[in-house]
Amino acid sequence: MKKLAIITIIIALVSVLFFVTLRIRSGGPNYIEIHPERGSIKVEFRQTGSISPKNRLEIRSPVPGRIEDILVNEGQKVKKGIIIAWVSSSERASMLDAARARGIQEYKKWEDIYRPTPIIAPLDGFIIARKNEPGQTISQTDAFLVMADKLIIEAYVDETDLRYIKIGQEVKIILDAYPDQKYNGIVEQIAYESQDINNVTVYKVKILPIETPPVFRSGMTASVLVYSEPKNNIIILPFDSVKDKNGKKYVLLKRGDSEPEERFIETGISNDKSVEIIAGVTESDTVLIETNRPKKKKVQALRLPGLGGGRR
Repeated sequence: MKKLAIITIIIALVSVLFFVTLRIRSGGPNYIEIHPERGSIKVEFRQTGSISPKNRLEIRSPVPGRIEDILVNEGQKVKKGIIIAWVSSSERASMLDAARARGIQEYKKWEDIYRPTPIIAPLDGFIIARKNEPGQTISQTDAFLVMADKLIIEAYVDETDLRYIKIGQEVKIILDAYPDQKYNGIVEQIAYESQDINNVTVYKVKILPIETPPVFRSGMTASVLVYSEPKNNIIILPFDSVKDKNGKKYVLLKRGDSEPEERFIETGISNDKSVEIIAGVTESDTVLIETNRPKKKKVQALRLPGLGGGRR
C-alpha cells in the first residue's frame, strides 16, 4: 500500500509539472518560420504638392485709365497676339465723358477719332483670373487679368527620396478634391538647389500632367505617387521580420531548440511589405517572425511576394 501511494504521488507531481510547463510555453512567444527568398521589390511613396501655373503672367494696362471691354473669361483658352481687352487712357475717358454730355453725335465723333488701347495676349495659354470688369478704373500697376500657359504640380521631395526620382519618370496624381481619380503625370524638372522646410532638406519637383483635366484649378492640393524602378533577383524578407536596435537592423534566426539568435543585417530599399537584404543572412537561414497568436499546427514556410508595393 505504501509503495502504491508513493507511485500515485509521483504521477500526480509529474502531471502538475507537465501542465505547468505547457502553461509557461503557451504564454511565451510563438514564431513563424520563413526563409529569405529571391524576388523583386519597388518603392512607392507619396508627396504632397499643389497645382500652380508653369508660367504665370499678370496682364496690366500700358496706360492708366478705364477698362472699356474684356473679351475673355476665366478658363478660356487664348492664342498669342489676339486682343483680349480694350482700355481707354485717362485722357480719352475724360474726353469721351465730356463729349457724351454734348450729345451722341459728338460722342461718336470722338470715339472714332481717339481709339482705345488694345491689350494683346502675350502667349498661348488660358485665363486663370479676371479681377476687374468694364467700367472700372485701373492704374499701370493693376493686374486685371492673369494668364498661364499650363498647369503643373509642384511637390517638395525629401532628399532621402530623391534617388527614386528622375526626369521623364511617370507618376500618379491625386487631387484632394477628387480622391477617387488618378491622373498620369511626368517628372519635368528637379531643382538643383535645396530648401529647408521644418528642418528637413527638400527639393522642389515639377510634375507635368500628360493631359490636363478640366477639373484642375490653380492652388488645388494634390498628392503625387512615385514608384521606383523595381530591383530584381535580390534577397528579400517580409517587412515585419526586420527589427531595429540602437539604429541597427537585425532579425531572429532559428538555432535548433535553443533561444533564437539576433543577427544584425544590412538592408537596402524597402516598402511596407518587403525589405531588401544586402548582407547578414542567406537563403539557407531560417528567420523567425514573432507572433502572439498560439499555433494550432505546424506552420509552413511563407512564400514571399514577387513584387512589393506600398510606402517606404
